[in-house]
Amino acid sequence: MKNPGAAFRQLLARPEILVIPGAFDGFTAKLIEQAGFNAVYMTGYGVSATLGKPDVGLTTLTEMVERAAMIAHAVNIPLLADADTGYGGIINLIRTIREYERAGVAACHIEDQVFPKKCGSMKGKEVIPAEEMVVKIKAAVDARQDKDFVIVARTDSTAGHGLEGAIRRSQMYAAAGADAIMVMAPGLPEDMARFNKAVDIPTIMIMGESERWIRNWRMVPNHELQALGFKVVIYPTSLLFGGGGMMRRVLEELKEKGTTEGLLGQMMKFQEVTDMLGLKEIYEQEAKYAG
Repeated sequence: MKNPGAAFRQLLARPEILVIPGAFDGFTAKLIEQAGFNAVYMTGYGVSATLGKPDVGLTTLTEMVERAAMIAHAVNIPLLADADTGYGGIINLIRTIREYERAGVAACHIEDQVFPKKCGSMKGKEVIPAEEMVVKIKAAVDARQDKDFVIVARTDSTAGHGLEGAIRRSQMYAAAGADAIMVMAPGLPEDMARFNKAVDIPTIMIMGESERWIRNWRMVPNHELQALGFKVVIYPTSLLFGGGGMMRRVLEELKEKGTTEGLLGQMMKFQEVTDMLGLKEIYEQEAKYAG
């Protein structure tokens, strides 16, 4: 993609809400593109899971950039990538922005948690002072080489500072130059509407399949999120949880019955997978240059 940042900004300019599922490798990114979605999200939770680790700040910049490049180069739709807290101080953050740009990322989000961070759905999160995050946003904006590269500021402050605290921070982050705001767990739909009315740049909602959502509120459908004022909604864990559930079922079937034949109708076919991965183009190249 020639200019991924510009492509992402065009999607933000559309009237309808932008729905972005989360990928954690090239295969899941291709599934998202094949399903007809216009953008892909690199989930830090998912990348951590593929390393066999919980999302508590254990992944490094090198690991995340490598995965981001894998995803960006696997598809022809723009990539919004999780950049955690920037993997250190201001100088680390500057390098993070430039490495993500070089990897082909269209947009990334940095969050106002204390480093090392935790997944937004976990207990024990702490946030840095709002003024410190403002400096980080300004550094991120100055660090980008392409003015179209999108800087998203994420706030995890609702847990400890309430909705008003999150609104105040988001307004400060917007004034510092953030192109969009991602908010973690803003509350009930009426709280979401209040948040969006108070923030005058595009806002991004995180919709995860966690028990907390289902128990305390509900998974708000995309059309309702749009009516509440959100410009983007991401589904970071849908493929991870859905795929994990199916893989577990396959393993149980194999262990109990000694065959996976009973599940073949629910699996992708060999030809489907190889077609999606571009085997036809490989054959055409081999034929073109053979001999």
